[in-house]
Amino acid sequence: MSIFEPARDPWPGRFLSIFRIVAAAMFITFGTMKLFGYPPPPGPMPPIPLMSEMGIGGLLEVIGGTAILLGLLTRPVAFILSGEMAVAYFQFHQPTSFFPTTNQGIPAILYCFFFLYLTFAGAGTWSIDSLLANRKIERDRSGSQDQRQRQE
Repeated sequence: MSIFEPARDPWPGRFLSIFRIVAAAMFITFGTMKLFGYPPPPGPMPPIPLMSEMGIGGLLEVIGGTAILLGLLTRPVAFILSGEMAVAYFQFHQPTSFFPTTNQGIPAILYCFFFLYLTFAGAGTWSIDSLLANRKIERDRSGSQDQRQRQE
């Protein structure tokens, strides 16, 4: 294998899954910090009402992050979370400064594009989405075999 050739199967799908799991586990902590105060926020933070913009963001981060962690409905959930992170960046970070290093918006930008990537790449090999897709393929195969046997 050359460094200029793509990695061979099954490694890209497996590492996509590992990347998805690790990033989702870290992403969930942003939501738990908003909703439950754990892990403790870096600065003082007043309680966030659940039906506020920040509260809904926390719910999206915990529920959506858990779905991404499991690889469940990855593409639509990732699309929603990508949008959430774009809104978070432009509403809370970008008005402070143009530069992400100054406005502390780097995590929002990275998560936005990570979730956008998952929208197109899918969940990877180790996911509930992959398990369901494989079951559907098997069901379709057995259904087409049954249909052929009936025709004969």
